[in-house]
Amino acid sequence: MAPVFSLVLDRDVSDEIAMLYPELYAELTKGRALSLKTFFIWLLISIYQGGALMMLAVWLFDTDFIHVVSISFTGLVLNELLMVALEIRTWHRWMIWSILGSLAIYVASIWVLPAYFDVMFILSAAFVWKTVVITAVSAVPLYIIKVIRRIYAPPAYAKLT
Repeated sequence: MAPVFSLVLDRDVSDEIAMLYPELYAELTKGRALSLKTFFIWLLISIYQGGALMMLAVWLFDTDFIHVVSISFTGLVLNELLMVALEIRTWHRWMIWSILGSLAIYVASIWVLPAYFDVMFILSAAFVWKTVVITAVSAVPLYIIKVIRRIYAPPAYAKLT
């Protein structure tokens, strides 16, 4: 949760540019940033990511179905941390600490909850490469779409920086 909340520290533009061009944030006062369209886009992204995580976890680990819980949860945690990291425009030290702290808590939970995680399986090369593939398939296409949208329809603040 901390990495998601750390996004409030992100800045699109510097304070000087924001004061020089107050019309940049006029769009926010119109209520377009949180519309029904935005909600459904977020919903579709969530369905895609959840479906990709679960379907690939089952498909890649079909012989190890007992490990699907640890695989899908690991993919989910890594996906969330990656999506937060890709969303950040201006890094702040608390953002880094929140991402590293969340990752440390996850790694610690592997040893604290041995009934849910098979440590030997998690340390295997097969687990690592398959989890990387699952995370990449769920996150990279969305990042590519985001980059393409920024190139062809950049936000107003991107034109000033």
